[in-house]
Order: sequence, then structure tokens, then C-alpha cells
Amino acid sequence: MAVDAATLATVPTSATATTSGTTSSSSSTGLANNFQTFLTLLTTQLQNQNPLDPLDTNQFTQQLVQFAQVEQQLKSNDQLASLVSIEKTAQSTQALVFVGQTVAVDGSTAHFDGSSTWNFNSPSSATATITISAANGQTAYSGGFNITSGNASFVWDGKGNDGTQWPAGDYKMTVSAKDSNGKDVSVSTEVQGTVDSVDLTASPALLSIGGKTYTLDQIKRVVRAAG
Repeated sequence: MAVDAATLATVPTSATATTSGTTSSSSSTGLANNFQTFLTLLTTQLQNQNPLDPLDTNQFTQQLVQFAQVEQQLKSNDQLASLVSIEKTAQSTQALVFVGQTVAVDGSTAHFDGSSTWNFNSPSSATATITISAANGQTAYSGGFNITSGNASFVWDGKGNDGTQWPAGDYKMTVSAKDSNGKDVSVSTEVQGTVDSVDLTASPALLSIGGKTYTLDQIKRVVRAAG
């Protein structure tokens, strides 16, 4: 391929700088700049061929292949961007469906305001000690509870062991369980509450449950309202 210095001088400075600079950038802007630079160089080569030493056919073919590959990459990037946008819209629409629904999410801390509900799952029947603690670590309630294999729920009315009514706030439940042989049983806990609102400005969308926010993937179950 014969392109002299005078010919290359006709290529815009910004284009030349792009080809001589780093090509490791994965941004679509950088790729588009390199694409335009390639077109400029290819057009310049075709317009300024030396009749006595024309562009080699193999080199020309390779450049056309590169041209097609870069063009396909640009189109692929645009399509991926569109897919991401569609997925975000779908997630937002899905999140809106949960507003007003009672759901269970992984966790042990629930917001108490009149009542609080925790769900737990045990691999086997067990005798458990349930402890509910206030945000400052003080024990608000402690009592025994018989757990059967599978899912169970515990609703707390905010009253302590001495009958004192505890104020609204965040409370944490811990469960210590043992089976009939005295062996420890691992019990997982969930927080149950009603989805009050959805923040669609966040990415991903955030569900507000009892003053706390959760993402869609943290929802484990949707619970039908009693009655």
C-alpha cells in the first residue's frame, strides 16, 4: 500500500491522533471515533493511489473486513444499550405491581408501629427461644415458641414481658432453636410488611417497606392479606 507523507497530511489532525493513540477504550464514543478515522484513511488511500504502485488487493480486502467488523460492533453496542433500557423499564413496571402488597424479605430487623411480623423457616420441628431487641440493644421481649418444619410466622404487638408497651421503632429478632435431641437447629428469618412506595429514580428500583428500602431480588414471597 503506497500512501506518501503528503497524502497522510490531508487526513484531519484529530483523526490521525486517534489512530496513533490508545485503542483500548471500550466506550462507544472511542469506537465511533476510530470508525470515522478508518473511513477517512480508507477514502484517502483510494483517492491517492500511486498508479505505478496501486493498493495491494489483499490489504484492501483486509481493510474492508475491518470496516465491516467495526460497523457491526457499533450496531451491537446500540442494540445492547436498547436492551438495557428496556430491561430497566420492565423492572420499574414490575416494581409498581408490589405497591400495597404484603411481602416477605430476607432480614431480622422490622419496623414496629402497632405490630410487627417476622417469618422464619426451620428444616425440622424445634423448640425455640425468640428474643426481640430494640435498636439500642435492650431486650424488649423474650419467650418460647414451638416451631414446626417449614414456614411459620410470629406477630409481635409491641408488649414486653412485663406488659410494657414499647414505642414505634426498629426491632431485631433473634431465634435460638433446638430439636428433640438437643441439637441446634438453624432457623432463617424474614421480615414481613406492606410495600408503601417504589422509588423509580433509583437503579434498580427500590421498594419501601416500613421505612426501609429493598430491591426486587430481596423479595422472597408475596403474602395474601388475612380475611
